[in-house]
Amino acid sequence: MTVTRTATGTHATAQRLGAASYLACFSGIVWREVLRFLHQRERFLAALVRPLVWLFIFAAGFRQVLGVSIIPPYETYVLYEVFVTPGLVAMVLLFNAMQTSLSMVHDRETGTMRTLLVSPFPRSFLLVSKLMGGVAVALLQAYAFLAVAYFWEIEPPPLGYLTVLPALVLSGLMLGALALFMSSVIRQLENFAGVMNFVIFPMFFASSALYPLWRIKEASPLLYEICRINPFTYAVELIRFALYAQVEPVSLSVVLGFTAAFLAAAIFAYNPSKGLLARRGEPGGGGR
Repeated sequence: MTVTRTATGTHATAQRLGAASYLACFSGIVWREVLRFLHQRERFLAALVRPLVWLFIFAAGFRQVLGVSIIPPYETYVLYEVFVTPGLVAMVLLFNAMQTSLSMVHDRETGTMRTLLVSPFPRSFLLVSKLMGGVAVALLQAYAFLAVAYFWEIEPPPLGYLTVLPALVLSGLMLGALALFMSSVIRQLENFAGVMNFVIFPMFFASSALYPLWRIKEASPLLYEICRINPFTYAVELIRFALYAQVEPVSLSVVLGFTAAFLAAAIFAYNPSKGLLARRGEPGGGGR
């Protein structure tokens, strides 16, 4: 009964808040995520080291073994490092999303999330704001990697650096929404590494990030089917085509669909009366 009255009162307070209040709350949450990232230089370096190792070491070694045929969006034969770059950009987004999930688990354990979620703003708005903050950080990392790749003579059309922005945002939202849902499932920080490895590496390796789908199909039809149902594959292809100022409609549709599904699952999981946190009675599960 008390919870019902509290929820009703909070909802009424949220209705009285104006657009300026929502904007201030949104910008505050996003800016907090950006500042946290800027103050963690090790996190920035770690985000670049992983894809750069693949680009500078593995791609150079595979260049003579893995020739890439003429496939869209490429109009000629390309070096392996050119092909693998969109997948490595998607890797940056994926690892940043998991890092955001880790921060959510940490905030829940320290009680910071309780302070956030008991504010008068709708819980779904707060979660989306947190998600957009993670995407903003991911964009900084992705463009930093593209800048380094440019000096490695990986040069998409100049317009591609602009047209890839919507693809990066959509892919970051999809992966971030998945991470947001995962943060409601992971109970303790100690369990994060195992769950992260269970999600990140299968998603990354069972996709078109490192190898063309036609080559995967020749090697293993089963793995090819797994790649086809992997949402990360479509994020990679969306970024790949966007870097060359093209839109891949199937990838766009799949990424939009999975973004909506993952976000709906995350919002439900954080629902104080129906979600996973409420069932376990954890911090952040009560309130509204």
